[in-house]
Amino acid sequence: MHSSFRLDSFRAGTAIVFPGMGPTTFAETAPFMLGDATAVELTGIADDVLGYSLVDRFRASDNDYSEAAQVAFMLNCVALAHWARRELDTSPEVVAGPSFGGKAAATFAGSLPFAHAVRMTAELARRTEDYFRTAHTDIVTCSFGRTPEPALREILAELAARGSWHDVSCRLDHDFHMISLPDREVDWLSGQVRKAGGLPLYTMRPPMHSAAFADLRDRAEREVLAELRFEDPALPLVDDHDGTLVTDAAGVRRMLLDGFVRALRWPDVVDTMKRIGVTDVVVCGQDSLFGRVPLTRKNFRLVAVTPRLAVSRAAAAPR
Repeated sequence: MHSSFRLDSFRAGTAIVFPGMGPTTFAETAPFMLGDATAVELTGIADDVLGYSLVDRFRASDNDYSEAAQVAFMLNCVALAHWARRELDTSPEVVAGPSFGGKAAATFAGSLPFAHAVRMTAELARRTEDYFRTAHTDIVTCSFGRTPEPALREILAELAARGSWHDVSCRLDHDFHMISLPDREVDWLSGQVRKAGGLPLYTMRPPMHSAAFADLRDRAEREVLAELRFEDPALPLVDDHDGTLVTDAAGVRRMLLDGFVRALRWPDVVDTMKRIGVTDVVVCGQDSLFGRVPLTRKNFRLVAVTPRLAVSRAAAAPR
């Protein structure tokens, strides 16, 4: 696979999508993580890299986005993709990994050995926590749906008139967005969204996907990714920032780093998958967004591969 790989000549029927990370408990994933052969094997690799028991640390964690929770989420996504290949005869020709999902995408596509993906995930979790402990402590990222682009533009114009910094961090559908802004403006934003007929959803701290976090990107590049060796991926990846096909090692590395500073644009990913002929999307991991928004559901046949599905299929299999 080379960087000259052309969008206009590439065709793919099936894509695997690794979702962004949401709150995930140990109880929800334990039956799969402790029972699936691939998950158990990957957990052993993770334990060696981390120097502690991932299962024990994840079980004891009370933080939805702790280091252990992040590594476990990435691991389970990768294990589920292998399960889908094995049990559902899934044959992906392209991979997408919006937001946090880029870590699983990079290793599943063959650009980064799994052990290195574990190390990267843990180290980035530590750097991110340390960075936001003192930087941008007043900034959060708010998500909201049912707010079309024209209404959003009006709201952002009013926000600018108030003299408040803000940035569009994610576009998930024509009416589903995430905005980073000072936490003092959250109540105002929620009120404006409701006035426009929209639905405020949740507020994330630390924030994500903004050019304001360039120092964090630089630190991640210097202290984490500089120590890792990327290879050209065996499967092309769709960049979640602009929909381009990523086919070389440098592109994968850049895509992961750009996640700190560039907005996620899921409609661009969907457009690219449509153009290259994708008809089937297999979402591997616990997903509350990317496989559920109408933009995805109306364009592709979807299979949601979750720990619960894998465990239930195993329980129903003849013995």
